[in-house]
Amino acid sequence: MNDDTDTLDALGLLCPLPVLKARKRLKSLPEGATLRILADDPAAVVDVPHFCAQAGHALISQTEAGDHQIYVIRKGG
Repeated sequence: MNDDTDTLDALGLLCPLPVLKARKRLKSLPEGATLRILADDPAAVVDVPHFCAQAGHALISQTEAGDHQIYVIRKGG
């Protein structure tokens, strides 16, 4: 992962806020940029991959980190 990965802390936010905040943050990033999302909403495991597929972004990784998940998305065109 490169050092210019932006991080979105969506801990404590419930559906659909993590995805809405990710969409807003990705709009401000250049194509090909990566965004790391920290989320603890149980629905995020479905919502984030679905959002990526619908919006044309690549889900690089999805990992568990104790009580939350970490998603890394590459912004698509």
